[in-house]
Amino acid sequence: MPAMVFNYALYKNGLTDKDVIVDNSVDFASLSGAYIGGQGDFVNLFEPTALSLEKEGKGCVLASLGLMSGEVPYTVFHTKKSYLEKNSETIEKFTKAINEGLKYIKEHSSSEIAQVIKSEFPDTSIEDLVKVVDRYKSADSWWENTYISE
Repeated sequence: MPAMVFNYALYKNGLTDKDVIVDNSVDFASLSGAYIGGQGDFVNLFEPTALSLEKEGKGCVLASLGLMSGEVPYTVFHTKKSYLEKNSETIEKFTKAINEGLKYIKEHSSSEIAQVIKSEFPDTSIEDLVKVVDRYKSADSWWENTYISE
């Protein structure tokens, strides 16, 4: 998925394989290390990894691929039709929970969100988490609700 979004962002902004060489041979989990090791001039990273590289002086964030590529349902949840039919109440509760999370993101500050998610990022400071949440908010990364248009 990260490679697809990256390639789409390049395409949408008029860049082709004549303009750039995209190496998709590196496993996503290894991208940061490969980049630091000198492989490539640019790298596609999630936060807080991108911020960490910036703080270490090993790179700088140039753009949000989310902003460059437009609306992309990056994280989606799938289920079999049979599960959906047998467990509609569970699916409804799950969807409501995700919507509550999205509502929380929209209604709370980056500092408040950073405090809530801190346990998921034990090696990242609160200050860095606030910066990361600010970046995601600036890129409008969280949708208003779970509805995905065609």
